[in-house]
Amino acid sequence: MSTEALSTSDLPFISPLPQSRESTSKYNPGMPLDNHWVESSNVNHAGLIRRASEISGRRTVKKANQAAWLLRAITCIDLTTLSGDDTRGNVQRLCAKAKNPVRRDIMEKLGVPHDFVTTGAVCVYPARVQDAVEALEGSGIPVASVATGFPSGQIKTEHKLQEIEQCVADGAREIDIVLSRDLVLQGKWDQVYEEVKLFKAACGGAEMKTILATGELATFENVYKASLVCMMAGADFIKTSTGKEPVNATLPVSLCMLRAIRDYRDRTGFRVGYKPAGGISTAKDALTYLALVKDELGDSYLNNDMFRFGASSLLNDCERQLYHNAFGEYAADYYMPSV
Repeated sequence: MSTEALSTSDLPFISPLPQSRESTSKYNPGMPLDNHWVESSNVNHAGLIRRASEISGRRTVKKANQAAWLLRAITCIDLTTLSGDDTRGNVQRLCAKAKNPVRRDIMEKLGVPHDFVTTGAVCVYPARVQDAVEALEGSGIPVASVATGFPSGQIKTEHKLQEIEQCVADGAREIDIVLSRDLVLQGKWDQVYEEVKLFKAACGGAEMKTILATGELATFENVYKASLVCMMAGADFIKTSTGKEPVNATLPVSLCMLRAIRDYRDRTGFRVGYKPAGGISTAKDALTYLALVKDELGDSYLNNDMFRFGASSLLNDCERQLYHNAFGEYAADYYMPSV
């Protein structure tokens, strides 16, 4: 299979993040539920699998071009800690890494100001939102919080709404909500739509990312239809996974969701962002996903307003690869501050 090399000319210029980032909710106010569009949707399984299998082997990025693409990937990472033993201290450490994600000596060798790049956001549990907000004050980096009974979503709707409202009150500017998978599996699209609309209203001015938990939706048709319904209900982003399912982000399911985003944009004129999460841990993976987004949605989606990675471990490998770009050799893992 022939390969096509990506260069910096294929990538919109990497600019530093502004000190105040607006919510992307302006891109998608939602629309009335169109059940006919949802129910009449079909997915070409074989075509998705075939196209996904072509992607990773067809695109390459080399040398200085690779460094630019990896820096862009880092700006799109939601640096995340979602562990039962999270503390104020490890959230503060994560936020410090978010503000300076690549070692200063690497950035200087690459000829890039050390504070030129930050991660896209820091994502934490609701109980740690205030800690993250305090640690990121003045950085322009938004705090995201999972909510609505993450990761299973198995709590009552009124409790889900209370959780969203508390996260926003505590300073979260992005809310990652989880879909009720049982409603999707039963094809109860009216109920899916109404619940997600309630969540969007509770978010107020905060951006809402809707986690589909694609590994638990059984079919590509369910993934595509759930994507459409969530966008109709006002989702600003659609996201593959919580990272807690047996199967998380994959190229075929990503392609399915990106096609739904494109179809929604073409019909309504509204743009919705995309976030693959879980299982993306290498610099090569990051470049593959960026190339996929470029091919399917275009250059205007290659930024952290429209695209995010939900994969904290990805940062370590990107930093190691940038070290190689800078110094011509690979560093051991322990030379990179882990996250």
